Amino acid sequence: MPVEFIGYIGSRNQSEIIPPTGPSVDPKHIELAAKIHENAGFNRALVAFHSNSPESILVAQHAATTAPDLGLLIAHRPGFNAPTIAARQFATLDNITKGRIAVHIITGGSDLELQADGDHTTKVERYARTSEYLDIVRREWSETAPFDYKGVFYDVHGANSLVHPYKDSGIPIYFGGSSPEAIEVAGRHADVYALWGETYEQVAETVTRVRAAAAKHGRSPRFSLSLRPVLAETEEAAWTKADRILEKARSLQDKTGFTRAADIPNEGSRRLLAAAAQGSRLDKRLWTGIAALTGAKGNSTSLVGTPEQVAEALIDYYRLGISTFLIRGFDPLLDAYEYGRDLIPLVRQLVTTEDARSPAKAA
Repeated sequence: MPVEFIGYIGSRNQSEIIPPTGPSVDPKHIELAAKIHENAGFNRALVAFHSNSPESILVAQHAATTAPDLGLLIAHRPGFNAPTIAARQFATLDNITKGRIAVHIITGGSDLELQADGDHTTKVERYARTSEYLDIVRREWSETAPFDYKGVFYDVHGANSLVHPYKDSGIPIYFGGSSPEAIEVAGRHADVYALWGETYEQVAETVTRVRAAAAKHGRSPRFSLSLRPVLAETEEAAWTKADRILEKARSLQDKTGFTRAADIPNEGSRRLLAAAAQGSRLDKRLWTGIAALTGAKGNSTSLVGTPEQVAEALIDYYRLGISTFLIRGFDPLLDAYEYGRDLIPLVRQLVTTEDARSPAKAA
């Protein structure tokens, strides 16, 4: 099974250890990040979405223009745009970039955050709306004759897009969310189901749940895992580096905004915190220090060790069914470069060896 690597392009250089400075949209940073990821051998780079962030589609468009061989994974929140319009926006950009676009659907776990954009629905309502939204998006991408759609949230008459995805295979839909409602919608719609960096046990359990939900629709999604690798020449040096990252993140929390909230609204963060409650070092080399500090705000767990050790841990996840790794560092640009130099080639080599031992896996 081919392995895919996804990086991360922010609209400016910032992280848990780098406070934001300058304008919220830094075109030069976007350009540099895109070029580094392209040269490092990443398949795609994620452009994130939040209720206060720059528009992800526009940031991705600039990155795509800068790095003509790099795919883009555009985070998108359903419900704030008509699904027919969103479908045409993504299909248009997919044609401009000759098939380099994928969409990461994030329905949203925090009621308060969504209210900043005027959305006062409940989580259950949002996932039901997302399912209808994606029904329409897929039909807008695939159908050549006008169609109607009648649901609880959308009532479309005579939809008929003149623009369709660049490739016959369409635009891949990645999907995040760990609640029962999310799993059900993922089973119906996800081409790739995305998990945060959980323990082996948690990942195996989620893969089983999603496969069961997808089987009801005759589907078989792929799986993505998000991690923050911490690499060094020796294992001891890598753990020392992780300790430094944690202390710096703690000292800069007021400046970076990565503070732990009193209430943890989404199931994905609660799952990471449940892992962190078991200890800061789990399985072979899963590190939960930043997740525990920040309340697991997004992708916040790490694999710590030498490139060879981290690559071996990624292969453990590959054996559990993970074929996409979304990796980004705490020093975004330097780490992306080092992943491309030291980690990605190793993992690809190990996957080739693994598949040779297990022909069924390669298929």
